[in-house]
Amino acid sequence: MYLDDVVAAQKRGEARGIASICSAHPRVLEQALRTFGHPLIEATCNQVNQFGGYTGMTPQDFADFVRRIAAQHQIQYENILLGGDHLGPHVWRNEVARAAMAKARTMVAAYVEAGFTKLHLDCSMRLAGDPERALEKEVAAGRAAELAKVAEQSGDSRLRYVIGTEVPRPGGATLDEKSTHVTSVDDARETIEIHRRAFHDLGLHAAWERVVAVVVQPGVEFGDDSVMRYAPQAAHDLSAYIEEQPMVYEAHSTDYQEQEALKNLVRDHFAILKVGPALTFAYREAMFALAMLEDAWLPAEECSNLLQVMDTTMVAQPGYWSEYYAGTEQEQAFKRKFSLSDRARYYWCQPEVQHAVERLMQNLGTQVLPYSLSGQFLGETGLSAEQAIGLRITKVLRQYAAACEQSKS
Repeated sequence: MYLDDVVAAQKRGEARGIASICSAHPRVLEQALRTFGHPLIEATCNQVNQFGGYTGMTPQDFADFVRRIAAQHQIQYENILLGGDHLGPHVWRNEVARAAMAKARTMVAAYVEAGFTKLHLDCSMRLAGDPERALEKEVAAGRAAELAKVAEQSGDSRLRYVIGTEVPRPGGATLDEKSTHVTSVDDARETIEIHRRAFHDLGLHAAWERVVAVVVQPGVEFGDDSVMRYAPQAAHDLSAYIEEQPMVYEAHSTDYQEQEALKNLVRDHFAILKVGPALTFAYREAMFALAMLEDAWLPAEECSNLLQVMDTTMVAQPGYWSEYYAGTEQEQAFKRKFSLSDRARYYWCQPEVQHAVERLMQNLGTQVLPYSLSGQFLGETGLSAEQAIGLRITKVLRQYAAACEQSKS
């Protein structure tokens, strides 16, 4: 398995990594499958679960979705690694533990049955009925081990586990990125030891040998309009500690890091780099630029009005952004369009937005776009609309491929 190769290379002192693409957007997935020789595609618990999640897809639906995209572009599905992110009771956190964990167990079983082999087990959230304080680490680890036991019942020796809870909640952080701290060595050591005991207490010795990574905070995060860059010196001790362990680190929220920072993260054993919002942000940039080009080129009555349609849809259905975007009405309107957290990514699948996108692409056609308008709105010339979208997303992906030494040969 390619993930094992990455861990083995790290333990030999090689700066090898793997990009984890956390997106269900077909255009993002298409470009990712084209870019990486061994793409790792991940779905989160709130995005994909046995009830459909916000995408409307079960784990099997998502696996089939990725398979269809691969087939359309003549990409070997066998080279694709599917992962489940934040697998745990988060979606049902308002229910008591017994009910929430029962649903989480069903979800994990569905992920495994659908062929997902990289499982991040995250039971860090407090559930209804839990004490009114941060969940005890032993309880979180015990619940994670329960989910591993369900997965192990499949008998699939390809399963690889990721543990650790120092991550933003599924969907993104709400804290100011300036408050982000680097995980201490003591906390990393404690996380590993507590999970080891929890796995062993359930007789999951073989499963523990397949824990390939622990999630920690290397000191990277992003807010609505700023990015906390990776500072290697701040993570020096944390980086040195994992060299003694048979696993590597998984880093979340690496979006918008410069390529040099991504390379340094991989060098410092943060070998699994998760990225999601930065990719749909790049897609949104391309689509908004094309919509602005369309407005300048075509009569108003023919235009898609994509920007207005997107904002109207988000205002009418505020559930995916309202608790993330604070401020005045004007500030919220700006964030709905341009925030780095890119909550707009939840709305591309809405029928009215899809209709606007289809109209935009029909209006622009397949021909090379006018030189003057392309230079003005896209910063590139000689491209069709489809090529402009692909290029914008691929620029982000290539940074990860270079940092991980993972591009196709």
